[in-house]
Amino acid sequence: MCYHQIMLRDKIKADFKEAFKAREEVRLSVLKMVQSEIGNAEINKRAKLIKSGQADNIESLSVLNDEEVLQVISREVKKRKDSVEAFEKAGRLELAEKEKAEISALMSYMPEQLPEEKIRELAKKAVEQSGAKGEKEIGKVMAVLMPQVKGKSDGALVNKIVRELLAKLWKLKSWRN
Repeated sequence: MCYHQIMLRDKIKADFKEAFKAREEVRLSVLKMVQSEIGNAEINKRAKLIKSGQADNIESLSVLNDEEVLQVISREVKKRKDSVEAFEKAGRLELAEKEKAEISALMSYMPEQLPEEKIRELAKKAVEQSGAKGEKEIGKVMAVLMPQVKGKSDGALVNKIVRELLAKLWKLKSWRN
């Protein structure tokens, strides 16, 4: 990352101040929570650094980079998607809508999401590259694919697509035998 670019965590802090001044309650609460989660992740990173014996310059080493901040935001998006599903099943539509608004606020910090067709294309290449022969080898495929799509797609969707591809591959293979 270039030094003249603003770091994502700094953008979140600036946006928090802006949301506070504008009294945007949903955005404000989401950004407050994200800042808290970033702080927790930095504490965990600091603890790991101390455990590994890296005590020099620990404050600057424990600051999350943009990729790590995106991981925090991705986790929060996933939590909310799970909540939306649970609230909708329980008939609590007003709570589901609140979660959807929070997802929307969080997604503004995520890179542009890959369309499903692109994920399928990358998944097919990953299956070929990994040499996976069936559903039991999903881990091989995911190890090749996830670095390419991380932060740019929903992990559950990626997993579903890979499972479908491997199931088709397995059916074709068993049909031939």
